[in-house]
Amino acid sequence: MKKFSMLIASFVCCACLPLVAQSVKEARLPAAPLATLDLSQTGAATATGAGVGQLQHLTRAEAERLAIQNNPRISVGRLLALAQQQAVKEAQSANLPTLDGEVAAVDSENGSRLSAGTLVASRLLTHAGAGGNLTQLLTDFGRTHNLILAQKLEEKAANASALATKQEIVLATDEAFYTALSAQAILQVARQTVATRQTTETQVSQLTRNKLKSTLDLSFADVNLSQARLLQLDAEGNAGSAMAALDSMLGLDHSVNYELVDDTTPLTAQPPDVDQLIQTALQQRPDLQALSYDQQSSQKYARAEWEQLLPTIKAAGTAGTVPIRSSEYSENWWGAVGVNMNIPIFNGFLYSSQAKAAEYKAQAARERSRDLRDQIVRDVRTAWLQANTAYQRVGVTAQLAKEANLALQLAQTRYTLGLSSIVELSQAQLQQTSAAIDNTNAEYQYRLALAAVNYQIGANP
Repeated sequence: MKKFSMLIASFVCCACLPLVAQSVKEARLPAAPLATLDLSQTGAATATGAGVGQLQHLTRAEAERLAIQNNPRISVGRLLALAQQQAVKEAQSANLPTLDGEVAAVDSENGSRLSAGTLVASRLLTHAGAGGNLTQLLTDFGRTHNLILAQKLEEKAANASALATKQEIVLATDEAFYTALSAQAILQVARQTVATRQTTETQVSQLTRNKLKSTLDLSFADVNLSQARLLQLDAEGNAGSAMAALDSMLGLDHSVNYELVDDTTPLTAQPPDVDQLIQTALQQRPDLQALSYDQQSSQKYARAEWEQLLPTIKAAGTAGTVPIRSSEYSENWWGAVGVNMNIPIFNGFLYSSQAKAAEYKAQAARERSRDLRDQIVRDVRTAWLQANTAYQRVGVTAQLAKEANLALQLAQTRYTLGLSSIVELSQAQLQQTSAAIDNTNAEYQYRLALAAVNYQIGANP
C-alpha cells in the first residue's frame, strides 16, 4: 500500500470525473455497539470444486476452512497430539503385568556345569528347556501414578498447542483474505479512474481542436491519463501478489480461479469493556492453557523423580519344563512365586539430581506462564486500542470521501463553465481518488483489526 500512497502523493495533476466518485463505497456506521465480538461467518456462498480453471466463490469462512484443511502446521500439531496419546499408554503399561518366555538349548560335554540362560539345572546341560517369567508391579509408592498424570497433562498441552496453531492459521488467513479484497477494491477504483480520465482526455482534445481550451489543458489531461494508467499497473501488481499469497495460505494451485466474496456484515463498534476481553483471553487462550498443563506436568514429573528414592515392590512368578523334545512331553515341571522389593541405597546422587532438574523445569514453566499472562494483557489491550482507532478511521475516511465527492462535482462544474483551470480540477480529482483509497483501506483494516482481537482473546475458529 505504500506504493499507492507515494504515487498518490505525486499525483499533482491527476484527473478523475464524477463516475469515480460514485464508485466510492460509504462505510455503514451503526448507532449501537456489538454486544459480543464474534467474527464467525455462515455465508451460503462457498467454494465448490477445486478443478483447474473452475470459477469459485470464496467466503472468508470457506478460506479459513481450506487453510485449516491444507496447512501442514495443522497436521503437525494433530500428529504430535496423537503421539502424546501413545505416551500416556506407554506410562500406563507399568501398571500391567509383564510376561516373558524363554527357551534354552545347550550342547556340552558330560560333566560340564555351564548354565543355560536362566535355566541353570545341571541336568539341562545336554538338553533343552523352556519356561516363563511373570512380573506385576505392586507398588512404587506413587511414582508410576505421577508419571501417568504427567503424560496425561502433556497430552492436554499438545491438544492446546494444536488449537493455538489453528488460531494462528485462521488469523493469517483472514489477513491474506482482507488484503486481497482491499487490493481488488483499489484495482477497481484504478480501472474506473483510467476509464474516466480517458474520457476527459478525449473531451479536452476535442475542445483544444475547437480552440476552446489551451494546449496546456490537453497536456494536463494527457499527464493525468498516464498517471492513472501507472496507478492501474501498480494496483494490478498488488492485487496479483495478494491473490498469490492467499493461494499459498489456502494450499491452492495458482491456476485455480475463484472470486472472493466480500463480507457483507455491517461495520459495528467492538465491545467497549477491554477488561472483560482480557479476562476472557486469560481464561481461554490455548497457548496459555498449554503452558499451564506443561507446568503441572513438570510438577508431577518432579514428584515422580523424588519417588525413585522409595522402594519398589513387585510380585514375580516363574515356571518351566525340562527337558523338551520334538517327539515327547515331559512331566518334569518346575516353578516358583515370590515378592521382590528393590530398595535404592546409593547411586551417585542420580535420582536426586534428576528430581532437582525436574523441579527447575517446573519453575521455568511457571515463569513462562506468568510472562505469557502479562504479554496477553498487553496484546489484548493493544489490539483493542488499534481496533478502536481503525473504527474511528472508517468514520473519518467515509466523511472525507463524501466531502471529496462533493468538491469534485463542484470543481467539474466550474471547469465546464470556464470558471476555473484544469489545475483546480486536478486537485479535486486527486483528493477524491486518495479519499476513495483511504476509505477502502480503512474498512478492511478494521475488519482485520476485529479478527486480531478475536485471536488475542482466544476465540475458537
